[in-house]
Amino acid sequence: MITLILGFLCIYALGKGQVARANVTKGNRFVCTAVPAGADLSCPVSTTNRVQSASPQEEELRNTIVQLRETILQQKETIVSQQGTIKELNAKLSRCEAQAQDAPREGKGRGGSRRKDYNKNTMGDLPRDPTETVEQLGKTMQGLKDRLQSLELQQQGRVNTSGATFPNELRDLLRRRLSDLENQLLTKVAELEEEKAQLYNETAAHRQRTENTLNSLLERIAELERSNSAFKSPEDFKVSLPLRTNYLYGRIKKSLPEMYAFTVCMWLKSSARPGIGTPFSYGVPGQANEIVLIEWGNNAIELLVNDKVAQLPLSISDGRWHHICITWTTRDGFWEAYQDGERLGTGDNLAPWHPIKPGGVIILGQEQDIVGGRFDATQAFVGELSHFNMWDRVLRPIDISGMANCSSYMPGNVVPWVDANVEVFGGATKAALEICEDRMFDN
Repeated sequence: MITLILGFLCIYALGKGQVARANVTKGNRFVCTAVPAGADLSCPVSTTNRVQSASPQEEELRNTIVQLRETILQQKETIVSQQGTIKELNAKLSRCEAQAQDAPREGKGRGGSRRKDYNKNTMGDLPRDPTETVEQLGKTMQGLKDRLQSLELQQQGRVNTSGATFPNELRDLLRRRLSDLENQLLTKVAELEEEKAQLYNETAAHRQRTENTLNSLLERIAELERSNSAFKSPEDFKVSLPLRTNYLYGRIKKSLPEMYAFTVCMWLKSSARPGIGTPFSYGVPGQANEIVLIEWGNNAIELLVNDKVAQLPLSISDGRWHHICITWTTRDGFWEAYQDGERLGTGDNLAPWHPIKPGGVIILGQEQDIVGGRFDATQAFVGELSHFNMWDRVLRPIDISGMANCSSYMPGNVVPWVDANVEVFGGATKAALEICEDRMFDN
């Protein structure tokens, strides 16, 4: 009877083995999570790479390497654990097979009495019925075999995967990623080099353009200086003051000595309205209006001496060249006004017995509120001026008429009109002029 039962048990075991192998061939898969060595399995493991990468590709590659390394370490630990489990199951299977072989011998030798020690731990408490015991042992044996076979297959598959194919694929993947990263870095370096070269070229071109512009300006300035110093004669030039501003003006480099009389003559051309402004002014410390010739607003042309005023019967705002001469003497403050060689008015009591103070500043085109500065744009001269000469005496009418008619020329003995004696500022210019020819053209 027992033999028959054992036969059925073997057939059953074979059938179960086929079913188990069929189940195995269906491919049971285990999902493994990489856990660092020594980590607490009860807590979630964060594998986030906290290192900031230089680029998203490098971050992805680094995360992949870390995950693969942790997976390999975990699989190694799992394999070692499964090997221990296999050894333990083999030992239990050997004990079960030994018990199965001892059970029939005990039944025959002892009349089928049951003297088995059920307190011994052999995979749980055995039933008291021998038949059930044998069947249970057969099922246990078959289950252990199935588990052992499944574990061996899983171990073999993991060993093949982790030991041969996976590292090769990982190596190829890493090589490809590293190659791509290297190419990207080389491309970026090439782009930066190209941008650097382009920036250098642009900077060099800009520097060259700047230098060319500066050289052109310097050449133009030198040309103007040559042209200014290349007048046919030192007095054949004019000063142009085209705008009514407080920064365009000319300056006479020489100052005046103390004087008890003077004559000042000049050529003027202006069409500014209302008033031509201030053709010239002479200021000294303590008195900015020591000598001033001005036409301001709708007022007549005025002569100021020591800030005392005399109105002159002159009219020169028609846009033509006019020769103007003013004489003054400290005796009784007597003055005369000439236009184009003709005396148009006289007067007296203009700052009588007042000597002209020395050491002041002569400004062309602006009225001074302090010595040499603080100009007012509303009082600026607009037009052209030439042949500004000054004497420390009263000239004769014949001398004034000769200069106005271009029949004679007399440079001032105190302030002569020469190129080296006049400087311009703020956009005022000096240009060549032959006054007599220009005057004839106007007429």
